[in-house]
Amino acid sequence: MSQERNYWLAWSQVAGVGSILIDRLYQHFGSLQAAWNADIQALLSIDGVGTQSVTKIIATRAQIDPQKLLIAHLIDNPHWWTRIDPDYPRLLSEIPSAPGVLYYRGQVAIAENQGDVPTIGIVGTRDPSDYGRRWARKISTLLASKGFTIVSGMAQGIDTEAHSACLEAGGRTIAVVGTGVDIVYPPRNQSLAAEISQHGLIVSEYVAGTSPDRPHFPARNRIIAGLSRVTIVIEAPTKSGALITAYQANDFGRDVYVLPGSIDNPNALGCLGLLSRGAQPILGLDHLLELLSSIPQLDPPQQLQLFSEAENPSAQRIAANTTIDRAASLRAELGIAKPSIDLDPDLHQVWLLITSLPTSFDEIVSKSKLPAATVSSTLLQLELLGLVTQLPGMRYQR
Repeated sequence: MSQERNYWLAWSQVAGVGSILIDRLYQHFGSLQAAWNADIQALLSIDGVGTQSVTKIIATRAQIDPQKLLIAHLIDNPHWWTRIDPDYPRLLSEIPSAPGVLYYRGQVAIAENQGDVPTIGIVGTRDPSDYGRRWARKISTLLASKGFTIVSGMAQGIDTEAHSACLEAGGRTIAVVGTGVDIVYPPRNQSLAAEISQHGLIVSEYVAGTSPDRPHFPARNRIIAGLSRVTIVIEAPTKSGALITAYQANDFGRDVYVLPGSIDNPNALGCLGLLSRGAQPILGLDHLLELLSSIPQLDPPQQLQLFSEAENPSAQRIAANTTIDRAASLRAELGIAKPSIDLDPDLHQVWLLITSLPTSFDEIVSKSKLPAATVSSTLLQLELLGLVTQLPGMRYQR
């Protein structure tokens, strides 16, 4: 295990080789050590590895001794996990783009990493209204008091409010940063970062000393979504990084909740757009707790499996662990028997677009070319008839 870790670290240093390609290498060769020693032809046989990629790999291998790299790396980066480490956050490991190496600073909670402590992402604009700030603090305080861990990005605005309120309530919070874990951005959050490292955790896929860089922040949003059972969007304009986090959470099969806002508030327009796509509105603190009470429990921990970009184990796992058949419950409540398939044209058109594999709401709307409201109504009717099942993240399957 320790020797293999050296090669996960070494591969993370190869420019242009991201987490998805590393997963493919691991699956194909059985270990990253074997992949590191593979010849050119063997590397070229991997999907996504072309001549340019091989050239970079060969050049990097000539410059790096994995054992010496480890010794030098530990000087500035003493704490990190790889995907094969048992303490690597379980929820994050389930997404197809999980970082091969994840650096951390602060207090590790093993139960949290294993998924035994529920984690909730809270994200939003860097320039919130008083309404947004107030509700970010209300929600974070409530969840902290109920034992949830709050995950956010330590940016100014909603992120800062969520982290701060959680800590003030005596809760635990995780900050996912787009810099090295030793760099605080924005600089005004120095004291907040210090407090998080004392009572929570700061994580990053970037090595110590990495300065802020614009592309890093959208990339780190997938980690926020991946660490969270649910992502809550407080306020977000139409071009907000918070929306990226919400879309990625949806892709990972995780639920998205939204604080409704006024159509007159530009910071609410992104949230209203999420609601139109099927995100759950938060109608109050009691309603939020009711929504969270329906989150299915995770399976007992299993041996690590790595997934390619085309695979999404999250939706499959959550669907397999849902303990209540929502369609059956609705039919029983309304006294509707399951009929044979004899549907009107709209129902039949939408039903044909849904297979035994999870299909997103947006994909159904796009392929059916029907208005979103019509698709939503049609899906509900199909669900009542027992012909489709809704999965977390507004996905549907037969």
